This record gives sequence, C-alpha cells and structure tokens, in this order.
Amino acid sequence: MTSSDGVGPDIGGRALSVIVAGGGTAGHIEPAMAVADALRRLDPNIRITALGTQRGLETTLVPERGYPLELIPPVPLPRKPTADLLRLPGRVRTAIARSRAVIDAAEADVIVGFGGYVALPAYLAAGRGLRGRRSVPVVVHEANVKAGIANKVGARRAARVLAAVANSGVRASGRADAEIVGIPVRESIATMDRAGLRAQAREHFGLPADGPVLLVFGGSQGARTLNEAVSAAAPQLLAAGISVLHAHGPKNTLQIAEQSAPDDKAKYVAVPYVSRMDLAYAAADAAVCRSGAMTVAEVSAVGLPAFYVPLPHGNGEQELNARPIVAQGGGRIVADAELTAKYVLDEVIPLLTDPVRLSQMSAAAAGAGHRDAADAVARIVVEVAGR
Repeated sequence: MTSSDGVGPDIGGRALSVIVAGGGTAGHIEPAMAVADALRRLDPNIRITALGTQRGLETTLVPERGYPLELIPPVPLPRKPTADLLRLPGRVRTAIARSRAVIDAAEADVIVGFGGYVALPAYLAAGRGLRGRRSVPVVVHEANVKAGIANKVGARRAARVLAAVANSGVRASGRADAEIVGIPVRESIATMDRAGLRAQAREHFGLPADGPVLLVFGGSQGARTLNEAVSAAAPQLLAAGISVLHAHGPKNTLQIAEQSAPDDKAKYVAVPYVSRMDLAYAAADAAVCRSGAMTVAEVSAVGLPAFYVPLPHGNGEQELNARPIVAQGGGRIVADAELTAKYVLDEVIPLLTDPVRLSQMSAAAAGAGHRDAADAVARIVVEVAGR
C-alpha cells in the first residue's frame, strides 16, 4: 500500500512514525522542530513524537510548535567523581526503559537524534531489546564541530550520520562517512526574503525605514560584553546614521534609554528579548552576536554579515562554529576581550556605512549557509525508514 502523497508504502496500513530526540537547550530543540516541520511538509500524515525531559526548554518550545512531547528522566553525565557517578548506571537504565516504552507506544519506524541528555537513552533504546523487541533505525545529526558524548555513541550504530560542517566531531566515533547537510533552521528563516520583509520588520520594531541597522544579541540571556561595548558607542553610531536593534537579555539592563539622532534618521532601540527573530534579521544589515551553532546557522542562512564574538570560556566550540562562514567572507570573529566601544567605532561603523562591502559580505554569508538543511534531513529520515 502506498501513502496518498507518494512518500512511500505505509507500514501495516499506517502512517510513518518518527521520534525526534533533541532537548535541553534551544540548540538541540530548534533543529529537531525544524526537521519535524519539514517531515510534515513532505507528508502531513507523518506522526511526530518529540522526546524530552522535564528540565529542558522543550516543555515550552515543543507544545508551542504543536507536537506531542513524551518525557524521560534526565541523565546528566557527572564531570567529576561524585556520588552522582555511582547513581549513573541506574539512571541510564531507567531512562532507556522509559525511552523504549515511548518507542513501542509510538510504533516508531525511525529515530532522529540531535544530541544532549535526551538523545543518548533514545539511541541505546533503539537497539534490539529483551523479549525479541525489534530494533529501530537511527539518524544522528551533529550541529557542532566538537560532538558530545551522546552523538559519539549514537553515531557508532546509526544508519546515517549527518553533520553541520566538515571535520565534525562525530568522526571521532569511527564514522568517517558523515554527510554534510548544515543545521536545520525554521522555515520562516530558510525561506526568508530579507529585502521583501524589510519595511514590515522595521515598522514592527519602530526603526527608521531607511539607513543601516545593526542587530545586537547575545542569545536568550544576552551577553554583557556585547551590551557594554555597543551601548557605549551609541552616540557615535547614531551620529553616523546607524540605527541599532539591541536585545540585551531579560536579566540585563542597559545604561541607555531609547535614543534618536538629532534628525531622527537613526534610532537606538533596546529590548529585553526578541520573539520574532525572523523580523529582526530582516530589519538588519549586519549583526554583532555570539556564535553558538544555531545562531551561526540562522544568521548565515538569511545572508546577514556578522561580527561573531565567541564565548570566552568552554572548549572553543563557538569559534569553530563561525570559522566556515568567516572563511567564505561572510563575517568576522572578534575575541570577547577585543570587543570594545573602540572596536565598534573602528570596525563596525565603517562596515555599516559601506553598502558595497555589506552587499559582498551578505552574498558570502548566504553562500556559506544551508537553507535547505531541514528538508535534506527530512528526506534522509524517510529514506532510512524505507519509504
């Protein structure tokens, strides 16, 4: 029997059932939801079940996107030899058993995982279990250059391994056949016409219709370095005719009130949080931002030139995320300690006032991005399921 949309034969007369496992942070959840949306575009009858934990952002983000969410116990991996390490085996077994129950109840045909606490139990539960339970094929997607433990483990037994960039850390699992597909982003981002949305976007934020706009954001919580450097340069930015849309984070405040240039041709708009990032991207001509994997994917997909400011701590992952875009000429990497008001004056303002350079960097950023990543992953998931 073949499904009405031509995706492939139904199994036992039922629609394809897919489990997406990616929770904890937006960097895991957003790609999972983008792929879920792409699967629904392929076939509205495909059944999607999201796997998550009570501790992650998925408890809010997944229901908002209209998908059922099944919760499993979180299994954080202790970084030091503490009592938690002794309890780890029992927690893993509990999480695997719960994941297997969800797999069986959903009659899952395939699991696509994006790493994190949720993915590891799902990968382990997908294998053939006790009492002759069937195994379920797995597709692993790694967004970062340095893969986490979950995806390294999952890649060893996955049917297909997908990566955002070349030389991804999933190769450390022994899988040299990782396919480069980019990071799945929301359809509103993947299909964005920045020029066409420009007027609507600027009106939405109360920005001038004409003149360059700088977008500043440091993730959902903001970033103090970005906030201090750009806000300190506010007078010079406005004097140069550059408007600013600055998302400073809900827990932060700026030592600046909304300001305008004397002739009202430029305005500094500071907000705690931006819920319509698609409109923020459309309103802007360049960005100053961190370089988390999801941020880099979205900013490059829409062709927005950016000054990427990697987190100064951690394993250096954020700088590695931005390097492919910078190598193509679509952005610059700025060390956290080097982003000052003087840097904004010396580097950011000259770029924003040079339409030719902005256009060139925009084209380079768009060329380095992967707008079709979600659809590519969706097609692979369907292929792995045998459709």
